[in-house]
Amino acid sequence: MDLKESCGSEGSHESSSLRPSSWQAYAHRSTLHGLRFVFPYGRSAPRRLLWAAAMLACVSLLALESSERLAYFLSFPHVTSVDAVVSSSLLFPAVTVCNLNAYRFSRLSRNDLYHAGELLALLDVHLSIPQPQLAEPHVLAFLQEQANFSAYRPKPFSMREFTERVGHDLQQMMLYCRYQGQECSFRDFKTVFTRYGKCYMFNAAEDGKMLRTTMKGGTGNGLEIMLDIQQDEYLPVWGDTEETAFEAGVRVQIHSQAEPPFVHELGFGVAPGFQTFVATQEQRLTYLPPPWGECESKALDSGFFQVYSVTACRIDCETRYIVENCNCKMVHMPGDAPYCTPEQYKDCAEPALAKLSTVESSNCICRTPCNMTRYNKELSMVKIPSKTSARYLEKKFNRSEKYITDNILVLDVFFEVLNYETIDQKKAYEVAGLLGDIGGQMGLFIGASILTILELFDYAYEVVKDRLLDLLSREEEDENHREDVSSCDPVANHSESISHTVAVPLQTTLGTLEEIAC
Repeated sequence: MDLKESCGSEGSHESSSLRPSSWQAYAHRSTLHGLRFVFPYGRSAPRRLLWAAAMLACVSLLALESSERLAYFLSFPHVTSVDAVVSSSLLFPAVTVCNLNAYRFSRLSRNDLYHAGELLALLDVHLSIPQPQLAEPHVLAFLQEQANFSAYRPKPFSMREFTERVGHDLQQMMLYCRYQGQECSFRDFKTVFTRYGKCYMFNAAEDGKMLRTTMKGGTGNGLEIMLDIQQDEYLPVWGDTEETAFEAGVRVQIHSQAEPPFVHELGFGVAPGFQTFVATQEQRLTYLPPPWGECESKALDSGFFQVYSVTACRIDCETRYIVENCNCKMVHMPGDAPYCTPEQYKDCAEPALAKLSTVESSNCICRTPCNMTRYNKELSMVKIPSKTSARYLEKKFNRSEKYITDNILVLDVFFEVLNYETIDQKKAYEVAGLLGDIGGQMGLFIGASILTILELFDYAYEVVKDRLLDLLSREEEDENHREDVSSCDPVANHSESISHTVAVPLQTTLGTLEEIAC
């Protein structure tokens, strides 16, 4: 009976001292608020239920708020900030100027009319004048002379050479040019080709030439040019065609040097008989890539343009589409494909380009670049010439007042103020904000922190460690038991059994009476 009493007292002592892996011990030493009241040492059931309900409510609110914050983070929100930055100098933009008439009438040769007469709607499919009654006498006489193809042997024809030779020459169009009060000339313009044919770009990025900057805002501190649009050279219009214009004047686009001109869609018109003032302001825009935004930053795969832009993407897409469908390219398109013939222009290239513009294609999705420079414009106009200056201009240019009104224009491009505007997309909610919000909710509802989470891991480690030690002790106990039983005799009585040596493994629970007696 003494041994039974000893075993009972040892068991009660074991239950009173909690091991580190005990959940009740963890609850009392944890920094998680309220947990020790849910699992107290005492047995006050109503109090435990109230604390358990409060704990459950707080955990539910924490889960709800944390899931809402996580959902907001996964929506990848962004905000846009606008700022005005004062600068001591600004890079002057590129200015592209195109005459609305692509080809000069007087420069057309017989070979040009033979190959491109139908494309220009000057001749019909039979190479004859379609509507002679609509033509002016001198126009009709010129066409009748040039369109006489009897015994004519056609020569090779190239649309690129034709466009460059017959397009308007800036040296003849330009009457004067000034930049910041200093004289400039047609040599300061670079020839480029667009849908309007032969155009000219001021302050283009060229090897060996420095880009022009400006240190003042306001009129007189930018580019000022006077042009003669040469309406006498405009092609006669006898019907609707892509190659003739119903308007008179020039089309102008103000853009950055890294962006190719796209004048037919992004340009604005300047009419003869007026001086047009264009006050511009530079905008520097920064967009976010997916998933926060939709911008694109990598260069195009074709390699036609080194810097990505929407216009570069559009031209690249149009070029690939025309080359794939017509096996040639138009004059304004980049690449090494052969130039389209006038027949290919009329029968394939122009209809395909018109179809591409009206039908959305998955191959022509052009995203906004992640970084771009844009120029806002404000236009104002005054009429020229005035009554007092008409006679002087007639004498200076040896032209009549009517000719000046119908053909002469002045374009003045300048910065309104010497600052630029930044428009930046920024991430509205980042990882630091998410962790801060969830950490704040954890502290508010359950008083937890990162260290509390580490305590949970530490408790899990203690549980696993104790389970492994128990398993190893049980295996060692079973092994010792088998060895002891094999060496023991049958037990006669209790007093005899206690005379034997008792082998009890350390840190193990007591076995049955027979095991101890053996």
